[in-house]
Amino acid sequence: MIGEDPEEPMSGMERSVVVSGGGTGIGRAIAARFARQGDRVTILGRRAEVLRAAADEIGGKYPVRTVAVDLSEAEDIDSRMPELPERVDVLVNNAGGRGTPAGEGGLKEVAERWRHDFDTNVLPAVLLTEALLPRLVSPGGRVVTISSVAALRGNGAYGAMKAALQAWNHTLAGQLGSVGATANVVVPGYVAGTEFFGGPATEEELARRRAQTLVGRVGKPEDVAAAVAFLAGPDAGYITGEFLNVNGGALLGR
Repeated sequence: MIGEDPEEPMSGMERSVVVSGGGTGIGRAIAARFARQGDRVTILGRRAEVLRAAADEIGGKYPVRTVAVDLSEAEDIDSRMPELPERVDVLVNNAGGRGTPAGEGGLKEVAERWRHDFDTNVLPAVLLTEALLPRLVSPGGRVVTISSVAALRGNGAYGAMKAALQAWNHTLAGQLGSVGATANVVVPGYVAGTEFFGGPATEEELARRRAQTLVGRVGKPEDVAAAVAFLAGPDAGYITGEFLNVNGGALLGR
């Protein structure tokens, strides 16, 4: 745990991995990647039935554990702490929600939309991380947070919230560096095969998205999972406070 574990985790030893938003899309692909590596995986989300279905499908050396929790509510997280691992080697903050579209109304409605996007995209990462910091191993612990290309391109409140996660990560990396742990952000571009856009994309939309990349294809959840696995692995121990873009060249790094 932070400040308590005197040694690096042994090479080849299974790790305890917590993935928020692990029931669908990118989160499920991340959980499956770690499970295939032989790690002990716990997935979190609001929908218990979705989590159970994902756990059954993922498989792996060990059964995937599920914890249904509303990560925007501090009280709910506190009540679920006994169900979460006592030791956390890797925390992946993937939970989030699609931004609220701009709509009609006055300042009250604007405030409601922005608060909603804050509650669904910023608080889940911040609250879960704070709750699990005392359980994060040191040295060697890894925190990886999923942001969005919207943080770089701009997309109203949603983009602002994803940018907030990247700013918060700078502070977190400084906090963890003194105990030999790291904190990084993966910044996906368009990823097909998720619930984010509410349903499958049309062929016209996929063609448009492909044309925006330099590699001639759209992203897959497994592309993001591979980036997370790298940042969580032993070869990334000297990388912290960074943003890793995963967008096929649709938006070049800056």
